[in-house]
Order: sequence, then C-alpha cells, then structure tokens
Amino acid sequence: MSRIGRAPITVPSKVQVSWTEDNFVTVKGPKGELSSQVDPDLTLKLEDGTLTVSRPSDSKEHRSKHGLYRSLVNNMVVGVTTGYTKQLEIHGVGYRATKVGNDLIIQVGYSHPVQVQPPAGITLSVDGVDAATKATKVSVSGIDKQLVGEVAASIRRTRKPEPYKGKGIRYAGEKIRRKAGKAGKVGGKKK
Repeated sequence: MSRIGRAPITVPSKVQVSWTEDNFVTVKGPKGELSSQVDPDLTLKLEDGTLTVSRPSDSKEHRSKHGLYRSLVNNMVVGVTTGYTKQLEIHGVGYRATKVGNDLIIQVGYSHPVQVQPPAGITLSVDGVDAATKATKVSVSGIDKQLVGEVAASIRRTRKPEPYKGKGIRYAGEKIRRKAGKAGKVGGKKK
C-alpha cells in the first residue's frame, strides 16, 4: 500500500477545493488559485477539512498513481496557503545579479549579461550579499511548486558551479564536490 497515498490532506478553513466529474481539481486560497487534472480512476473525498484520495483497486497502475496524485493535490493546497521559495547563491569574483523591473539581470562571466524574465506567477528577488561567503543571494517564489523548481533550475543552468574553484550559481546549501587543481612539477630536474 502507498503510505503517501493513504495520508489525508489537511485543508485549511480559508482554502476551497473543488473538482469536476472527470477529476479536474481546482484549489483556491489566499495566495491564488491552482488547478490540475487528477487521474479519473481515483476518487476524491472531502470531509471535515481533510481531503482523501483513494484508488479503486490494488493493480500496479492504480498503486503507482495513488501517491503521485495525492502529492500533487497536497502541493497545490500548500502552494495557495504558504507558497514555495527556492534560494540560489551566486559565487565568483565579479558574479552578481540585479533586479530591473520584474526581470533578473545576471552577470556570470559571459561577454553579455543574462536576462531572466519570470513567467506569470513567479517572483524573483535579490536578497543581497552574504557577508561570510560573499555570495549574492537570489530567491525564486511562487505558488506552483513545479514552476518554482523549473525557474530555479533554469537560472542555475546559466552557469553551473564548476568543481575547481566552486564558481557559478548553486542552490542554497548545495555542496559542490571539489577537485584538486593541476599539481605541476615539484623539485624535479630539467632534462
């Protein structure tokens, strides 16, 4: 049995969850509205502020979808109540980011600045420079967990962290496996 699929979803009082007969789920909350298609075989039930997702049988197909769609509906409920944020850090000499309007301008060692235009529902912000690591902090915020992750990954992809000096864009708290540089000759004779 899917432990994730069986877990009930707590729906706060300020959130409204509705669905159609073909399981097109719409979640409205204080931060906005999200909607998604849930597999029509699954059954949704809302009682006393808890939403449960149940499957019709124990077939492999139904078991594989049970936990997935429960998690997707839970992510929508959390998104419209608290939202999601991904933190990024820009490491490197001369590497920086600035916000111009809604867009983010990143300078990461290319001959030109890279402009990132956020899609609808995503907010980008520059949180300043960390004094200890001297890294510029950038936040990606929104109510759609998948979209927040995609935008953060595309920003990171503009200059991935390299293994020798650790320069580049990384997630906050991400550890970079460092490599030793070129050793060179030590005390050898020239021939």
